Amino acid sequence: MRNYRKSDYAINKYSPNIVYRFHDEIIEVSLEDYLKENPDKTEQDFVELKALSDEIYYEQDRVESAQTRKDISIHGLEEMDCCSTRPLEEELDELAVEIQNRRYARTALKRLFAAGVLTEIQKRRFRLHVFRGLSTRQIGRLEGTSHQAVAKSLNLSIEKLKKFFSEQG
Repeated sequence: MRNYRKSDYAINKYSPNIVYRFHDEIIEVSLEDYLKENPDKTEQDFVELKALSDEIYYEQDRVESAQTRKDISIHGLEEMDCCSTRPLEEELDELAVEIQNRRYARTALKRLFAAGVLTEIQKRRFRLHVFRGLSTRQIGRLEGTSHQAVAKSLNLSIEKLKKFFSEQG
């Protein structure tokens, strides 16, 4: 049986809110939050945005499932010279360094976000673009706004961050 807690599609579909799932956190945008941040929007706009969000997550889930079916077993190939790998110790050392670097990056990002340089909308869009790899068009569709507005927001975020870092030395 499939574990729906790990499926972004299921998490979003079975929540009344729009769900953004990141590596280390889940952010939910409720109808009330959406209307508060977008006073010119209606409940119907939220419903349409939620349906679009469900559709995007469904498509991602479908693509991942299709790729999983294409995976093949490598049982028996481990003894062939053409399939040899690096020693496990090297792999583990490299993985440990990568994990530590991610921790440092996450800590730095939390401190940066806590510094109040970016608005909540800019933080959300920055996370979606940089960490989730969503395009400005995808973010625009999720949020019910134009991709130009998202791009402008991201560019402004980058400028603010550059200024912040230059002031920090």
